[in-house]
Amino acid sequence: MPPQHNSTLPSSLRGTQRGVAAATFSVLLRHRSTLTAATVRVVSLTALAGLLMTVTVFALSWPLFTHMRSERIRYHQLEDPYSHDHSDLGLVALAALPLYLLLLGVGSAALQSVCSRMVTAEAQGSPESDRSPTAASARVRPILAVYVLRGLIVWTPPLLAFELTRRLTSNLLDTPLPLAHGSWPYTLVSASPAVTVCIAVLVRIALALAPAAAASGLSPHQALIHSWTLTTRTRAGAIRVLTVALPLAALTATVIRLATQLALPVRPFLRDLLEDATGNFFAAYYAGILAPLIIGILTAAALTFPLTATAFTALYVRLRSSRLSPRIAATTGNSTT
Repeated sequence: MPPQHNSTLPSSLRGTQRGVAAATFSVLLRHRSTLTAATVRVVSLTALAGLLMTVTVFALSWPLFTHMRSERIRYHQLEDPYSHDHSDLGLVALAALPLYLLLLGVGSAALQSVCSRMVTAEAQGSPESDRSPTAASARVRPILAVYVLRGLIVWTPPLLAFELTRRLTSNLLDTPLPLAHGSWPYTLVSASPAVTVCIAVLVRIALALAPAAAASGLSPHQALIHSWTLTTRTRAGAIRVLTVALPLAALTATVIRLATQLALPVRPFLRDLLEDATGNFFAAYYAGILAPLIIGILTAAALTFPLTATAFTALYVRLRSSRLSPRIAATTGNSTT
């Protein structure tokens, strides 16, 4: 008698027959205590680390603030208007930006790991999951690597296009053969940043499932390829990703905007407080500019990222199971004949 094989799909595949929205909110409601605790912990630690990093950057930039203050006093004595040059501060901010992005990436990877674990537990019907520090760290590392690789793949071409355009079309460019204004090379170079940004957005959408794939056990390189394959080579994969991505992007942008606007009263309060404490108007001025934006980003991370990570993980499980179901059915059919 030939061996009998179970013709039913695994529970993780049966669970994906529900809609992505239903699966997402089911996970958020069933595991709300775990997700809330993880979100509060990660956002709090990220905010603390970001505050320490900002204080360090301001301390290293203090000679620039002191120079601005001295120049302001000197121009005031000469009764001339003073317009400070912030280009040096821009360079400092540009140098510190990768550190902030890395910090946000670590926090995002930690939350993505928790959300992916909850989605997997829900799909498999297992109330418990591996919460050991070693297993958690092993999951976070490939997710963080995916964020880094995806950022390099998506945003390097637009940055290079912007720099190329600046060098070839700037009025201050002193070259033997500058591009003639109005010529077709000038038009192509001028339009290249907009074109590369559009391409970068499309690539970013195609790689949106990569963190969830990395959380499932794939290597960073395999996760990026798998996300690209599921999005571009499966039936209606791109439409499903867009259906999830666009509302979540709009929600995140709205939360950042509202939280930043609501945090604007912090700006004059912090500016007056720091100016009284340090005697430097410019340090207090830039700290006041950054505070509402930081509050908006952290608020959006706390309110929208668990929803985003859970939704993309549920979508990843659904698309992966849709691709595996015909193979499992074919294998089962061959085994029973």
